[in-house]
Amino acid sequence: MSSSIDHIKTLIADLEEDQQEAILQAVGALQEDIEMLEFRLKRMEKIKRTTAIFLDESVAELEQKRAAVEEVNAKLEASLEDLRATQAQLVEQEKLASLGSLTAGIAHEIKNPLNFVNNFAEVGGELADELAEAIAEGNAEETQQILEELKANATQIAKHGKRADSIVQGMMQHARGGASDMETVVVNDFLEEYANLAWHGRRARDHGFQAEIIRQFDSDAGSIKVMPQELGRVVLNLLNNAFDAVAKTNGARITVTSMRAADEVSISVADNGPGIPDDIRQKIFEPFFTTKATGEGTGLGLSLSYDIITKGHGGQLTADDAPGGGARFTITLPA
Repeated sequence: MSSSIDHIKTLIADLEEDQQEAILQAVGALQEDIEMLEFRLKRMEKIKRTTAIFLDESVAELEQKRAAVEEVNAKLEASLEDLRATQAQLVEQEKLASLGSLTAGIAHEIKNPLNFVNNFAEVGGELADELAEAIAEGNAEETQQILEELKANATQIAKHGKRADSIVQGMMQHARGGASDMETVVVNDFLEEYANLAWHGRRARDHGFQAEIIRQFDSDAGSIKVMPQELGRVVLNLLNNAFDAVAKTNGARITVTSMRAADEVSISVADNGPGIPDDIRQKIFEPFFTTKATGEGTGLGLSLSYDIITKGHGGQLTADDAPGGGARFTITLPA
């Protein structure tokens, strides 16, 4: 520094004293700026080295976190697969439970046509004996009359045999997995059949259960194309829920209603039980939500029913208060 100033003094020796002083002051100021810049450069270099160290540490830390996130994601993926498998098992369990509740009702329903078949078959045997006697006696008139009775009996046997077959087919369809084909059903007959099946099934499980089932069927309800076993599963679930709701209600009453309006058919199941509390009404169609005690339900009944109606049939399933108290579930389907 001093040698540089001495050199400058030599160079400006011939200048005036005040000029020399000004140049020296400028040089001094410049030197201070240079020293400040050198200081800042050294500081920046230190910062740069420190930043590089931090970056290296951050990259290593991020790599560790990335590995940890990948491990967590792998565990979550495995848990999700387990959950899906468990849910699929629970869905099948819910379907089997639905089939189980039908079994007693089906046994009762199938007994009637079988009794008719047995009775007509027995009468047919007696008529066959009478026919043989009439033929032996050469009584053509009586022979013709007995033949007509045998033909009528055969018609009745075929009729009730088909009825029994349709009940068995319905049970098999109900047990079969996957969605069924769309078929045309008579709304009121369909509801009557499932109301009977649900009632006899409940009575078989709980002999002391008492409730009045009121049918309010619209004579203009007509026919509708649906997936029968899927819709039957929904109706059965709503009826069983209604039975549960009124199990401790005096004067228990279930009302099953059908109605056709414009291009829609609505089916409702109402009870006079305690109703649905407002704080859970928004949750009742969520998967696994249940108000039943542990082990008494999967919490999938209403969730599956909701999906069957909305996704499978393009309709709606809603819940509100029943007139006079209790709960009402309404299925609305495009006609």
